[in-house]
Parts: sequence; C-alpha cells; structure tokens
Amino acid sequence: MSRSHSRRGFLADVGRGTLLATLGPAMLSDLGLAPKSFAEELDSPLQFGDLEPLVCALQETPVEQLQSSLVKKLQAGLPLKTLVAAAALANARTFGGEDYIGFHTFMALGPAFKMSALMPAGSEALPVLKVLYRNSSRIQEFGGRESEVLHGLSASSPVNELNPMALHDAIKAKDANHAEQILSAFVSADPRSALDALIPAVQDNPEVHRTVLPYRAWDMQEIVGTQHALTLLRQSLRYCVRAEPARRAEWDEHGKMLVSLLDECHLNGKEPGTKKAEDAFVQHLSQTFATGTPSDAAQAAATALAEGYESAAIGEAISLAASLLVLRDGGRLPQWEDRLKPAGTVHGDSVGVHASDAANAWRNLARVSSGRNVFACLIIGAWQVARDRSYPGNLLAEALPSKHHLDRLSVTDADGLLLKLDEAVQNNLQGHATAVVQRYGSLGLPADRLFSTLLKYAVSEDGALHAEKYFHTVWDDFHSTRESVRWQHLVSLSRVTASEYGKPAAGQEEARSLLGLS
Repeated sequence: MSRSHSRRGFLADVGRGTLLATLGPAMLSDLGLAPKSFAEELDSPLQFGDLEPLVCALQETPVEQLQSSLVKKLQAGLPLKTLVAAAALANARTFGGEDYIGFHTFMALGPAFKMSALMPAGSEALPVLKVLYRNSSRIQEFGGRESEVLHGLSASSPVNELNPMALHDAIKAKDANHAEQILSAFVSADPRSALDALIPAVQDNPEVHRTVLPYRAWDMQEIVGTQHALTLLRQSLRYCVRAEPARRAEWDEHGKMLVSLLDECHLNGKEPGTKKAEDAFVQHLSQTFATGTPSDAAQAAATALAEGYESAAIGEAISLAASLLVLRDGGRLPQWEDRLKPAGTVHGDSVGVHASDAANAWRNLARVSSGRNVFACLIIGAWQVARDRSYPGNLLAEALPSKHHLDRLSVTDADGLLLKLDEAVQNNLQGHATAVVQRYGSLGLPADRLFSTLLKYAVSEDGALHAEKYFHTVWDDFHSTRESVRWQHLVSLSRVTASEYGKPAAGQEEARSLLGLS
C-alpha cells in the first residue's frame, strides 16, 4: 500500500494544515510548497494520472460487458480498493454532485468497499460490483464523457487570501467558478481547512443530501487519496450552489438561531469539552431530541456542549433519536408508493433512513472538523433530527417491536434466532424482524453474526439507492455508541432490511455467476 493511500499517510497529510493555511496559496507557490497534484488540476483538463485509464473504462465500457471486464481485472490482481477509487473519480467527474442518482451512487461507494471486508471469502467483490454496475449505468444514461460536469479549473483568478467567508459568499451568490477557485486554494494549503471552510455553507440548509455528501466525500480520501480532495469536495460545493436558487427565508432564520445559541452558551472560541456522559444522560438527551421541538433540541445540544460534555456523547444521542424514528415510521403512504417502495415500506428515502444518515454525517463532520464547526454540526444535527420527525407522514404511537411481536417469540438461542430473522426478512415481516433482533441483543449474543445475516440482504437487494449507505451508517453508529443502548441501531436495520427484501439488485445474479458463487 502506497503512503498516499495508507491511514498513516492520510493523517500525516491532513496534519500539515496549520502552517500551510497561514502562508496562503500565493506564498506557497513562491516557496515551492504547493502540492504538484493541485497545481496540475488547476492548469490542465481534469485527469487522474495512473488511474485515468481505469476511470475512462468505468465511464465507457458498455454495461452489458462491464462486470465480466471488472472480474477479469480483479482476477489479474487489480486491488478492489483501486477499483473503488477509480469509480469514485469517474462519478465525481461525470456528475459533480449535480445528479440525484449520481451523487447517491457516489455516497454508496465507500460503504460498499467497507462492506467487502465483512463478506465471506471469495465474495468480497459483490457489494462493490453492485454499486459499480449502478455507477456505470447511470454515467452512460447521463451522457458519459461528453456530458462531464467537472473540468479543470482555470488559474486565471488567483486567490491570495484564505477567507472562509469569501467562500460562503461566493456560494450564496451562485458563483460556482469563483467558489471553486477559493476552495482549491484552501485544499492546496490543507484539505482539512477546505472542509472547515465549506461546512458553513452545508449548515445553511440542513437536509440529508447536503449533509451527507461532504462527509462521504471527505471519508473517500482514505480510498482515493488526499491528492484528489479538491475533486471530491467540489461535489459538495456544487450541490450547495445549485440549491441557492431555491433559497428560502427560513434558511436565514435557522442561521440566526445557530449564531444566537453559540453566543448564548459562550461556545465561540471554546474548545470541545471532555466531560464523560453517563448512560442515563445520553438516553435523556436522546429523548429530548426525539420528542422536543427543533428549537428545544438545538437548545439542549448547545447547553450540553456548554456544560463541557464530550461531543461524541451528543453525537450518540442524535443518532439514537434518528434510529428511533426508523422504529416509529408508519411506512410509506399509498400515494407515494412506487415499484421499488410499495406502501408500508420504510427503506430508501424514508424519513427514518434519511434522519439516520444525516445524524451519522453530522456527528462525523463534528469529529473531523475544528473550532466553531464542532459545536455547530452537533447543534444543527439535534435540530435536524427533531425537525425530520415533524415531516408529513404517519408515525406510530409506539416504536417497534411491539409487545405482541415479542410475546410471540419463544426462541432464545443464536442459531434459532438467526433462522427466525431470515424468515421474517424473506416474508417482509418488519415487526417480527425487530423483535428477533431486540431479543438477540438482550441475550448478549455476538453482534458480528447478526451483522453478517443482515449484510447479505444489503448486498442482494436493490435498496432504492440507500442499502449500502444505511448499512454502513448502522455499522458505524453501533460501534461508536455505548453498549447499553447501541442495539437500537441494529433493531432499526432489521426493520429496513425486511422492508427492502424482494427487489433484487440489478447485475447481482451475473456478478455471483462470474465469481463462481452459488
């Protein structure tokens, strides 16, 4: 593994920022410190060095020939990670964060690669091939190489001062070209400073795609390499710019609320606290987020941060409130059903799945950002999960599983419960699936076996663009939440899995055949 693609190299690269950001892009160039890859991206067509042939192949290979071609490359020794990196760059160059199916597919690539590490030997490529099939299909529907959104940036308007406010103003003015010039200057100094500069624009209008895309783009650097940080983050910038024509007055009201809370709680210029939170505190805070108004939720998060509680605990509470929303979702209403999402289902773009993905993104953006952004991400995350609960729909009075579902379950051993889970999923019995997983967790049985059972369906089923991302959201939230309450995340995943079963993913049958799997 090369240094640029290793975790150690990733952390070393982003740790340079304090010095470089203070020098500014003009002085960096004079001193010969500007990274060569960033300069090349500014001065030439958008190309990706050694990855370029593979990127082009993923854009141009007819979809009916794609999987056989990719399996041959893998069998010849091409690392799965390299294939995902090329797919991410092909997606970014084609769509630039401006196509609904396109950016959903980009956000599924990183989770699919991480899912591959959990797959049985010989089937590791299945989740990746699933998303690559969707990726190349959409690229070709979009127009392929002739319709690429991202191109190399012109260096004709140098940016001599790194000013986050200037980036925010350019986005609000819908000046994508100038905004990208400023973003590129930040990236050339330090990718982390670029993310910090971009986050205020993301916070303008808390909605799931605007929230999740920048975190998934940032996380993708561990696969693609920090030398492509600009390409990855440009997607989020362009998403924000395209949303500006629909800018509404409540965006500004929301911004005033955030500024007021930061001032009121004296969080500006303050370092995040280190006070440990008891389990009862996290559960109480989560209930506030899950039942209070958006303003009450934001106030509760800001107060907890002001009292010095560690930011990770606030993130736990936000994610728990979101997973509870999955378990209270009354299901898709008949007037909104479609072929992949019948009435009563809770997978795809349901309120609970969206809330969970957004909550996971906010807590991770708080983790990787700095300064004011740490507090702002968590305050907005709490506000957003409470707001999501108020969207039009039908919420159940009580969260699943019901007493009825639990009383009907008499099995208490791991093997028997996993068989019951398969039965519930394959019959779309959402309530029964949640009862099985809740019972499994209460008995202290091993979580890895349960994840493996649910993983196979996250790979085999279509999932309406959300299967991979949501599976990884739950995996991440489960492993970053205290043991006393974390099983709620897996209970939620079991419900979504039972909801999505019965709509096989395109290309999976062929992929299994090519890999020699039964």
